[in-house]
Amino acid sequence: MKKLIFKILFLLFIIAIILVTIFVLMGYTRYTDSLEDKPLEKYISEIKERKNYTKLDEVPKIYLDAVIAVEDHRFYDHKGVDLFSLTRAVFVDVTTKELSQGGSTITQQLAKNLYFEMDMTATRKIAEGFLANELEKKYSKDEILELYINTAYYGDGYYSVKEASRGYFGKEPIEMTDYEATLLAGVPNAPSVYAPTQNMDLAKQRQKHVVECMVKYDYLSQEEADKILD
Repeated sequence: MKKLIFKILFLLFIIAIILVTIFVLMGYTRYTDSLEDKPLEKYISEIKERKNYTKLDEVPKIYLDAVIAVEDHRFYDHKGVDLFSLTRAVFVDVTTKELSQGGSTITQQLAKNLYFEMDMTATRKIAEGFLANELEKKYSKDEILELYINTAYYGDGYYSVKEASRGYFGKEPIEMTDYEATLLAGVPNAPSVYAPTQNMDLAKQRQKHVVECMVKYDYLSQEEADKILD
């Protein structure tokens, strides 16, 4: 009986390895096909030439801090894919039986924004991982962050921080108040839910979470956080 159980477990292990290998190969093919259709460096150059492209020094520091705190607080520590955060996210999803934790880094989200926004296949995450690694090789962390805020979707048809700031607040990004900056930082997570024009109460709930993350990761003191939300 023990030998039979061992054989079954070994067979299941082999099947699992085969399935994982197949999915990785499919993801890698999706990644290489995407770069063949649209070369990365050429695409990035085109994005930087857009009239609404905004450089990091053209947005408030608190906005950048808010984005990192809520989306990827280990952004400057990982190499594109944060295995620690990914493992934690998978553990939470499994234990709660809900897909509540994404585990995606800012680099992975940039990869999705660039190539896989409309791709809902099971291998998209794998393709994102390969592209995230490529982005980290070719671009600095600040360049990746800059590209992210210029390609994220903010709702209401706004696809860059400049469009969103102008559309929601009627001002340039650098002119955003601390309140506006932290409110906007929470929108890309779910634009159809958190856009100020959709449901201000939910937008403020998300903003509160953003500010709490900023306190947790030492971007703000509790006193500063309370002042923003007051």
